[in-house]
Amino acid sequence: MFQSINVKRPPAQDRRERTAALNRLADALLAMGDRAQMRALLTDLCTPAEIEAMADRWQVVAPLLEGVPYREIHERTGVSVTTIGRVARSLTHGAGGYLRAADALGLKRHPGFTGTASPD
Repeated sequence: MFQSINVKRPPAQDRRERTAALNRLADALLAMGDRAQMRALLTDLCTPAEIEAMADRWQVVAPLLEGVPYREIHERTGVSVTTIGRVARSLTHGAGGYLRAADALGLKRHPGFTGTASPD
């Protein structure tokens, strides 16, 4: 289940409509058959800054799972410590998306990592 996202919306769009729109977006993402198609959709869907922000977030997942300290991740990647902290919070208390993707890609977890994916 998707988490509710708090954004400014016209009053006419209720929760069911927002959920349906998010489900249609998820379906579109799932319909992409390969990396090139996904990159094309992301390029059309997002601004360059949004794509960069998502890439930054994903870039810090592996080192966080490996137990690398935030400052070292920042030094390696240039990603802000604030963003690293947000991703770390999502890994331990989020919806489980980062962890599911990391597991699907075979990313290794440090033995002390305590984050768990939320149930479906």
